[in-house]
Amino acid sequence: MALLYVNNNGEVLKNEGATLASANRGHLYGDGLFESIRVINGHPVNLEAHILRMLEGAIALKMRTPSFFSTSFFEEKINELLDASSIKDGGRVRISLDRMSGGTYKPVSNEVTYFIEVYPIDTNEYVLNSRGWEIDLYTSMRKQKNKLSNYKTKNGLLYVMSAIEAQEKELDDLLITDQRGSILEGSSANLFVVSNGVLYTPGLDEGCLGGVMRMTLINIALENGIKVYESSIMPQNLLAADEVFLTNAIQGIIWVGGYRTKRYVNETSTRLLSLLNEYFNKPLAQ
Repeated sequence: MALLYVNNNGEVLKNEGATLASANRGHLYGDGLFESIRVINGHPVNLEAHILRMLEGAIALKMRTPSFFSTSFFEEKINELLDASSIKDGGRVRISLDRMSGGTYKPVSNEVTYFIEVYPIDTNEYVLNSRGWEIDLYTSMRKQKNKLSNYKTKNGLLYVMSAIEAQEKELDDLLITDQRGSILEGSSANLFVVSNGVLYTPGLDEGCLGGVMRMTLINIALENGIKVYESSIMPQNLLAADEVFLTNAIQGIIWVGGYRTKRYVNETSTRLLSLLNEYFNKPLAQ
């Protein structure tokens, strides 16, 4: 395996030891944001949407980002790492944006630092899981709706605890719920429900993550004559659905095989996955 590299706020380092400062506020307080980005054919895809969400999240966190933080800036830094790490096909990128070190809960500055890491993935396209995931609801903790709900902040304990409980119950995932019992998302993915050929997904105003892949698939579905509605999803909607699938930037689409005793097919998710791969294989999609 080729040696991998990271970029710590402009300094390219070998990813073989400590590369993050001990005073990093993302490490100490979760005071930061991150984006996970898929690499196909050696290029980061949907990068502009990821950077836009990250910069919007920085504003919500009252971070002060430099004017040169743009899609082209991060694309250059990512491509530098992909080349150095010999990632020419499939891969993934994680960009972290943290408030500058200093202070305790009260920071001494709202300036930011960035950290980029890259890793190879065996597949160079999105591949549907061969076995449908088994899911249930996560009710031990609830997601609170606030101005940070739509962003990928480093306050991820809700998702960590959900994933651990799913493992303890020998399930593939547990779905995050709010105080009303509405279903918002999976532990690491957005949620779609299919009924009579129509897609339903929680709206951003419900408090779900504003997933980049979520919006990509909404647009692809609409362009191909598939109706999509943003609406509240309740447990009874899962029981009435024909299909359920999850989406994220790295895995693309994950079809769900069952929720409790309910079983699902994967016709729509299979079709959308094919359309997704076609979309990212277009020359202009990069």
